[in-house]
Order: sequence, then structure tokens, then C-alpha cells
Amino acid sequence: MRFRPCIDLHEGQVKQIVGTSLRDGSAPQTHFIAPHPPAYFAECYRRDQLFGGHVIMLGPGNEDAAAQALAAFPGGLQVGGGIRSDNAAAWLSRGAAQVIVTSYVFSDGQLHHNRLAQMVAAVGRERLVLDLSCSNRDGHYVVMTDRWQKATDFAISADNLALLAESCSEFLIHATGVEGKQQGIDAELVALLGEITPIPTTYAGGVSSTEDIEILRKLGQGKLDFTVGAALDIFGGTGLRYEDMLAYRGEGEDNRPNL
Repeated sequence: MRFRPCIDLHEGQVKQIVGTSLRDGSAPQTHFIAPHPPAYFAECYRRDQLFGGHVIMLGPGNEDAAAQALAAFPGGLQVGGGIRSDNAAAWLSRGAAQVIVTSYVFSDGQLHHNRLAQMVAAVGRERLVLDLSCSNRDGHYVVMTDRWQKATDFAISADNLALLAESCSEFLIHATGVEGKQQGIDAELVALLGEITPIPTTYAGGVSSTEDIEILRKLGQGKLDFTVGAALDIFGGTGLRYEDMLAYRGEGEDNRPNL
């Protein structure tokens, strides 16, 4: 189990927001706006050898900020937000280790196998991460798209994850119901992922204390990496210290994913 850092970008700035508050035409609920540029955080992660974190572009106007972060830690960070088959390779050339995709392959409420195949053709399985951020709907976790406002018919199940694992090297999964709220993890989702995920998976959502991390370790059977957002001191939080997260960076100083 490893700590995966994050850089969430909104309107060109590093922010911590409640993900479900992202809607067109209204300002999101924001916990923190960083006084530092994105490259500052990327340089910290490079210094501390924290490979495999993610840069997420939350809406338009974040491309330059994302490129600056990738340039500060080339080969060390994944990038997501608006990634398609026609621009994915360009993000790799800008220094991304991998690209993260959701809405391009999940649209109109379903998985589009042809678009998934296009992504694999564009960047290769090892450079592709699928974001399966999900919400519990009628007792089943289903993938959410379009800023987590639209539910798909794609459930988080053993068979479905095995199917997708043939086309990607990792999953990134936000528990949308608890993301950004600092109220604890979605234990039910963590336990499910610990049982069924067939490839490296990063869990995000609600991690706000060392107790949450230990629950995640136990329920996730040590299989899940994790990220911390609003609770982390470098993002204005009080629940967890960035320096303490270095204990979770993995064996040895080089913990980069196998590409």
C-alpha cells in the first residue's frame, strides 16, 4: 500500500474542492486554494521520490498549469481530465507517465469498447489508467461521469474490472459520496475493491486520519494505494501531515509503477 500524491487543478490553480459540487454555471465548494503554483507541489513529489501521483484538470483552462506540473516531475505523474485518443500521446510527450481517462470511454451512460480500443492504440495498455470513480446506486457501485453528475450502467464488479484490466495498467477510483468531505473513507467500497481488483488500484475519498489509513489497509487487504486531499497539511488540512505520508511511499526510494 502506497501513498499517491495529487495535484487537483481548477481554473489554473491548485485547489481542494468537494468533487460533487463541480457544476456548470456555479462555483464549487472550495476548501483550499494554494498560494503556490502546480510546479511547486510536483517538485516536492520529485524531491521525495513519490512516483505515480495524479494531476487532474477539473474543467477547462488548466492545460498550462498541468503542463508546468509535468515538466517539474517528468515521468513521475499521471494526468487526467479531458484526455482523448487524439490528445493522449501529446500529454505523454509533455512528461506524463500515464494518462487517466473516464468520460472519453464512458459516455451516454455506458462503456464504449471502440473508444477504449482507440485509447489503447494511442498510448498502449501500460500507459493507460482508467478512472472508475463511482457512487452507490441502489446497492451497487456504478461509474460516474461528467464531473460525477451522471451515472453509467457500468457496475464495479469482479467481472467488469477483469474485463477492463485487459486494456489498462491501473485503476483510479474516487468514492464520490465522501470525496472532499473529510468524514472518513467509504469502507464498503474499499472492502469490495480489496476483494476484486485484479491490477494496481488507487483509492481516493475521505482519507482524513491515520485511523482511516489503517482501516483502508485492513479492508483493502494491503492491495490498494491511496491519496489524500483536503485533510493533508500542504492543502490546508489538519488531519494528516505530508511528512508522515512519506512512510507510505513504498519499498526503497524508487517506487515508480512498472511501465
